[in-house]
Amino acid sequence: MAAPSNDERSLFTLVGELPDRVSDLVRAEIDQIKAEISYKVKHFGIGAGLAAGAAVVGVFLLFTLIVAAIFALALVMPGWAAALTVSGILLVVIAILVWIAVVNFKRGSEPLESIESLRKDLDVVKGTGEYDRY
Repeated sequence: MAAPSNDERSLFTLVGELPDRVSDLVRAEIDQIKAEISYKVKHFGIGAGLAAGAAVVGVFLLFTLIVAAIFALALVMPGWAAALTVSGILLVVIAILVWIAVVNFKRGSEPLESIESLRKDLDVVKGTGEYDRY
């Protein structure tokens, strides 16, 4: 007897095949997700490496610009004074950046509003805190 075609299979046969089909579908979806993640990680890694290379070249550019500024100032003042002037300007820039960083660290260390709100909600549920006075 020939195997029944797709149109001739019974409902029980189809329901019996359902778990296998679902597990095959889940496996195929997981394999596709793995492939997509692998593709994205590969390209993210390449991009990160290129960005790091650009940052290294940028540091060398910064050094070159600092030396150029010193040489430019050395045309109107002694070389040691030009170097000290550029160093002083860099020191001011560093101080400003550190001050901005400290301000942002202080803002980041403040407690989260959602945690405080959750604590107040828990006090309300428990019947404690400032809500039990009213």
